[in-house]
Amino acid sequence: MDRLLDEARSGKVYLRQPAIADMVVEAIHYNADVLGHYELHAFVVMPNHVHLLITPSIELPKIMKSLKSITAKRANTMLSLTGNRFWQDESYDHLVRDDREFEKIRRYIEENPVRAGLVKDSSEYRWTSAAEATWGSPADQGFAPLVSKLIYQSLQRCNRVKNKSPLTC
Repeated sequence: MDRLLDEARSGKVYLRQPAIADMVVEAIHYNADVLGHYELHAFVVMPNHVHLLITPSIELPKIMKSLKSITAKRANTMLSLTGNRFWQDESYDHLVRDDREFEKIRRYIEENPVRAGLVKDSSEYRWTSAAEATWGSPADQGFAPLVSKLIYQSLQRCNRVKNKSPLTC
């Protein structure tokens, strides 16, 4: 699925616009740092999808609603598309079982722009936690949460409720 998204040459790629991608990154950080909805471990905003690696503090549907509603409203305003659907409804989630898998997923997320051919090195891509690597991601600093969750959001919506067990959504 992710390969198909990365290779997509048609369809809407609003997230390719720097102002839209910046706004989504800002919302990701706001939900983590200000609202405390999750602990953010890694992220990437691709031209047509977003990946997050988080440890949630609240239920996933609430996280998705918070992120999607504000970003959709702001993006549609910026694009003069008010009232249009911005994110798709589907979702994918995956249980993160151990530190090794956590690191594999973190690298997968941060290397996504390289695999998609957008940059040669992930730190060159402005809309990823890898670009913030001057200080390193929590995983780079030896941080290994007991409970980790990966939310894979491909312009999709997580409809499942998961409680404090590692997963991707």
